[in-house]
Amino acid sequence: MKNKKNKVSVEESPTVLTNKKSKWQILGKQKMLILMSLPFVLYIILFRYVPLWGWTMAFQDYKPYKTFGEQEWVGFKWFIQLFTEKEFLLSLRNTVGMSLISTALGYVTAILIAVFLNEVRYIGIKRFVQTVSYLPHFLSWVIVTGLVANVLSVEDGTLNNILMGLHIVDAPVKWLSVPKYFWHIIGWTYVWKEVGWNTIVYLGAMTAIDPCLYEAAQIDGCGRLRKIWHITLPGIKPTIIIMMIMSAGHILDANFEMPYLLQNGMIQDVAETIDIYVLKYGFKLSRYGLATAAGIFKNVVNIILLVIANSIAKKSGEERLI
Repeated sequence: MKNKKNKVSVEESPTVLTNKKSKWQILGKQKMLILMSLPFVLYIILFRYVPLWGWTMAFQDYKPYKTFGEQEWVGFKWFIQLFTEKEFLLSLRNTVGMSLISTALGYVTAILIAVFLNEVRYIGIKRFVQTVSYLPHFLSWVIVTGLVANVLSVEDGTLNNILMGLHIVDAPVKWLSVPKYFWHIIGWTYVWKEVGWNTIVYLGAMTAIDPCLYEAAQIDGCGRLRKIWHITLPGIKPTIIIMMIMSAGHILDANFEMPYLLQNGMIQDVAETIDIYVLKYGFKLSRYGLATAAGIFKNVVNIILLVIANSIAKKSGEERLI
């Protein structure tokens, strides 16, 4: 009886009722923010979560003319078959290779340019460099791919004309027909397009560094390089780690448009990524189960890599996402 009385008294406690009432009052005051966020929540649900129903095709011998109940369930057959196909293993290798090159080059160049802009004292030069480096970000990958194809063309390509004019090469180089060049072309094109945009994050982190640290270093006789090494880079270290953790979750998300549009028969073995593999087997060859299994594999591996990177940062005492 005492326990029941205690429960009743707790349930009817004024503080509990006040807390409940205050929560609803807070929600009521923020109803406009909730309404503004509603379209984005619906977008995520409709285009991110509802399509997950299609993952069931990876466990079926899917036939478009059959209903869901008539489909034949095959378990992990398509996942096992993925790793017995040479084409998928090549696409996995190409995806990882291109992604690692683009990520590494993107990090190094973005940090270097951010440090350079932070050290520039002439506002006009700083704004000019920022504007020029930001502009390519707003171009679509289709346009960028067309520009790259024209620049690297064998007949009238700008790069070949410059190299031949300087007598560095005697004949035009077939840049887009030699496999060993392709990954580097993808990587440096990504840098050209995104480096200016990526520097925004690091420049923002640099503004949070206490100016007194630079003044103290100046009094101690430190030059610019010492200030960069001992103040600027340690100051943006948490941001660098967070960006690395986020990039770990996109290792298998190599750019789709550029490899797809630039690939040809001579470089197909190094140009096909997992996304191209999914497109090829899902739409062209109508092997829906195999294509869905490849897509699931890519997303699951990305999530695992993200969790691992976050755990390593947590155990190292560094900044982390969660």
